[in-house]
Parts: sequence; structure tokens; C-alpha cells
Amino acid sequence: MTSKKSNTKKFRGSRTCGGGTTKNRRGAGNRGGRGRSGENKHHFTRAIELGYRRGHQRGFTRPLKVLNDTSIVNVGELDELADQLVEDGFAELQDDTFVIDLSVLDIDKVLGSGKVSKKLSITAAEFSASAKEKIESAGGSCTEIEE
Repeated sequence: MTSKKSNTKKFRGSRTCGGGTTKNRRGAGNRGGRGRSGENKHHFTRAIELGYRRGHQRGFTRPLKVLNDTSIVNVGELDELADQLVEDGFAELQDDTFVIDLSVLDIDKVLGSGKVSKKLSITAAEFSASAKEKIESAGGSCTEIEE
């Protein structure tokens, strides 16, 4: 079994190392330009492979000072976790009602996804309309805190 000769050995003594005449493979012209030149013409495929973006980029990015991250929780999750929150000391159980203060947990808003089967008395900065409706229909109460 013969092993493949390395390119270094293969091209020993060869003036052009398989590159044709000495005029070939000479400068940047052989390269098709330097850097990102030709990405809209002869190096188009290379530009696509490298993921260069071309043309006018559509869309709009909202300024960072306008964005505000609101931490949220769904009423369904609160309903499921109520017993665990009492055990961990983040909530209290008073007369069948789970009293939960979400400012302690750094949660700003309560959303209405999920089912409510327990009586919940929740204090938070904001409630969605559906969350309020579900909590109150289960016999609980919502208290909004002013920030």
C-alpha cells in the first residue's frame, strides 16, 4: 500500500507548483480584486456563501429608549404554583385564599392564559383584562399597585 505524497514533496523542484506559467497566479488581479471587491459581480456566489447582505435593508428597529422589558406571568402558572409559593414563603394562605404579592418576585404584569381553579388575591403593577376576569370569576381579587 502506497501513501499519498504530500503537496510539499510533490512540488519540490517545480518552479510553479502546478499553477501554469509564471505569469499566472501572480497578483491581486488573479484574485479578482482585494477584500470584498466584486461581491455584486464576479464574486457574487462567494458573497452569498459568506452571508454578505446586499441592497436596501427593509424594516425598522425601534430605538432602545422606547423599548421596555415587562416581566410577565400567566394566571394559569400562578394557579399551578400557588401551593409551592406558600411553601417557599412568597405567598400566604388566608381563609382558602392564596395571597400573592408579585412585586416581591419582580413580576410586573399578569396575563390571562391558563385556567384558574383556586381563589387568588394577587397584587401586581398591571393586569390584562382576561386575567382580571378569570381571577375574579374564581372568587379572587386583583390589586394594582401604582409605581
